[in-house]
Amino acid sequence: MYYKKNKLAKLIFLLFFFQNSYAEPLVIQINYEDTDATRVEKNILDIPGSITNINKNKLQLGTEQLGLDESLNHVPGTFFQNRYNFAQDLRVSIRGFGSRSNFGIRGIKIIVDGIPETLADGQGSVDGIDIGSINKINVIRGPTSSLYGNASGGAIVIETEKGSKEPFIQLKNSYGAHNLGKEQFKIGGISNNLNYLFNFSNTTIDGYRDNSDFKNEQFSSRVEYQISDYSSILSTIHYTKQPFANDPGGISKEDVALNRKQSRTNNLNYKAGEKLKQIRFGLIYKNIINKNNSIELKSYSINRDFDNKLPFESGGIVDLKRNFYGGGLKFTRNNSFVTNKNRFLIGIDYDRQEDDRKRYNNLSGERGSMSFQQDEFVTSLGIYFQNETKLNDFFEITLGARYDDIKFDVSDKFLSNGDDSGKVNFDQWSPMLGLSFKLYKSTNLYANISKAFETPTTTEFTSTSGGGFDPKVKPQKSVNYELGFKTSTNKHLFEAAVFHIDVDDELTSYELSGYPGRSFYKNAGSSERNGFELSSSGKLTNNIEYQFSYTYSDFKFNHFTNKSGTYDGNYIPGIPKYLLNIFFLWKNNLGLYASLDNLFSGSLYADNANENKVSSHMVSNLRFGKNINYKDYKIRLYSGINNIFDKRYFSNIRINAFGGNYYEPAPKQNFYFGLTIDKNF
Repeated sequence: MYYKKNKLAKLIFLLFFFQNSYAEPLVIQINYEDTDATRVEKNILDIPGSITNINKNKLQLGTEQLGLDESLNHVPGTFFQNRYNFAQDLRVSIRGFGSRSNFGIRGIKIIVDGIPETLADGQGSVDGIDIGSINKINVIRGPTSSLYGNASGGAIVIETEKGSKEPFIQLKNSYGAHNLGKEQFKIGGISNNLNYLFNFSNTTIDGYRDNSDFKNEQFSSRVEYQISDYSSILSTIHYTKQPFANDPGGISKEDVALNRKQSRTNNLNYKAGEKLKQIRFGLIYKNIINKNNSIELKSYSINRDFDNKLPFESGGIVDLKRNFYGGGLKFTRNNSFVTNKNRFLIGIDYDRQEDDRKRYNNLSGERGSMSFQQDEFVTSLGIYFQNETKLNDFFEITLGARYDDIKFDVSDKFLSNGDDSGKVNFDQWSPMLGLSFKLYKSTNLYANISKAFETPTTTEFTSTSGGGFDPKVKPQKSVNYELGFKTSTNKHLFEAAVFHIDVDDELTSYELSGYPGRSFYKNAGSSERNGFELSSSGKLTNNIEYQFSYTYSDFKFNHFTNKSGTYDGNYIPGIPKYLLNIFFLWKNNLGLYASLDNLFSGSLYADNANENKVSSHMVSNLRFGKNINYKDYKIRLYSGINNIFDKRYFSNIRINAFGGNYYEPAPKQNFYFGLTIDKNF
């Protein structure tokens, strides 16, 4: 498509290289500002844990905006896969949590404007998040169950854009390889006490591989009304319509050698892929009662209509209608403990998930007879508290805990093969203790210990013999020990962390020959994770910003035996031992900029037996652009080259896939460009 638009490409080329009008300079930011990712407003340097902040400049400056990994791959301890298979959603892991998932996100809490994108059962997704309207992201690395409950091996906390002081309209168009087309319209501003922003976007792409085309339409709104100097109410709405997102599937190493772009044969024959509609409503009320006390009240509702075609016949078409709703109340008090400053937080979260799930036989992509029907209910109630006490000018202690009660209830509606109805109940305490020692004004040492838990999701509970629950699958539990160091100057931020995590009943995935492409789950006995994370960011000169991160991950099974073998001492699959990211951004006062992003990923294993090793690779991406101010218009020209050295690598590895179909090849070198126009009114 973008070759067909060569006239526009030539125009952008000429404007980019020969435009000499004045342009506002880009602003480089060192990211150690305050964050509320830990449920209270606090400077990142003072938090006794690992948190990385990514601002709007990094998220939206010349990026293709096909996946969050474009902006988050420099965060240490995080690993992203599956960027180019939109039917399976982005796979995210933090310190190994989430690595087992072959679709969706597990083990990590996703929060958008205070509203969870992670369900009561622990399954999350990012297909309902509009990247083009994100203002900042905070990534919490390490277990956070004491704050967020189930599936909190880490958290990604997203805040969308607010309207600016001067109302504006923005038009954005992007085009690129594999017939990429993305159009976006944004309007925002402030009117008296009302802050508003609305965003519309439409994305289509044919995809690099056969049967990987995708279309997504989104609308999002963020409207905040300042009721008084002490209270406000925030309303958010997000609508996603995804008419199709086809799944090329994993292929074998032999198939990769023959043709990297091919789809798995079964995926073509059964027309594997998905379509969905989702709408999310959120409402948050904040009130500062007085100088010491404040409250926050939230409610939300998510409705999702999901249709999925899997690459096999028996039960290979899934029809899911989901309602997810809930709310929460949080109270914060600032006071004194003896003569020391103290802040106390207490809150309650309630989540309710209602799924109407049906399966039909897949007859070459057409719906056959029904083979499965059940209603699934998950209810989660969590009560938490956190207390921070400054013992003196140097020491601060943070103590927190959360109690969660989670109920699973299945009502079997397909009774011809028996009644598989049932109930399962889990409850769990998740405490944490953090210590912070201030060496200098902007230099902190910290230590923490925390516990986390993770229930199987409704799909991970699935029995291989039919409906209901697999009674052998249990929640995964972990204990995290961490030591860290943070320091900043006017131009640099440096962080280092070392951690050890003991995990009991680690959830692992596997496939069966009769259901290729569908995952089932079992518990390993125990595992151990040791790691080291290092990151630095800042300014080399007034014109050059850098970001550097390094991750070392030594994650192994301690005790794990099943009918296929004994895996004691084996590496946990899906996680590279080494990750290195180096990013540079150059800019000048004429609005020109260029960035180079280099990601080195070490080798990893595709299976529990460690018999299939995936080689290491390095991928480099180049972005460049020019910002122009012309009268009342702000014009942004940008382009980029992904995989500039044309490396052959895999964008996703399907863990423990049947028949050796582990591999999803990534695109070769590819190009995109775009134009953004802003106008104040």
